[in-house]
Amino acid sequence: MAVQISPSILSADFSRLADEATRVEGIADWLHVDVMDNHFVPNLTLGLPIVESLLKATSLPIDCHLMIESPDRWAPSYAEAGAGSVTIHAEAAKAPVRTLRAIRSAGARSGFALNPATPIDYYEDLLPEIDMLLVMTVEPGFGGQKFLDVVLPKLARARALIEKHGGEVWLQVDGGVSAETIERCAEAGADVFVAGSAVYGAHDAAQAVRDLRALAAGAQQS
Repeated sequence: MAVQISPSILSADFSRLADEATRVEGIADWLHVDVMDNHFVPNLTLGLPIVESLLKATSLPIDCHLMIESPDRWAPSYAEAGAGSVTIHAEAAKAPVRTLRAIRSAGARSGFALNPATPIDYYEDLLPEIDMLLVMTVEPGFGGQKFLDVVLPKLARARALIEKHGGEVWLQVDGGVSAETIERCAEAGADVFVAGSAVYGAHDAAQAVRDLRALAAGAQQS
């Protein structure tokens, strides 16, 4: 499992997002964009126009995480705009199979996210429709939260189910990922790591990405 790091601009300076993307360009694998609507989660961030602008400003593929109501309606638009990956939440999607297929048809990788309390086993049959499974290790809505160790067994269970089905599904973890927690996530089976404060709160964001990658890769090999 190759380690991939996806810095979250939720922790970046919103007044200079293009410059913030440049700080990790050529080092990170993705740029993670949290779209929040103040309905599905109690926070309001940014939407499709900002994603479209970022796509013009960076060579990094955009990893869109939709924490919104009605993702079935909006998700395909992010894929059509050029996002490389679009993730919808199990708790919000009404027609997940149709929406995941629409994301793929529009040219993006299909992502499926689970909140900390949402069991993975309920969605095992959806794995063939998913390119990336996202396990949240905080309650979605705000950056800078404390990592929830209680979710690690579910992360390991998700990896076991992916291996059981033999699919090429990436396993992403998001929430409180830092130098102190990333090794535990890698050991549990994650291979794509969203990091906000750990990257954009560092003096040298690019070096922070390198350090996180090294820690995760080392944990995978141990």
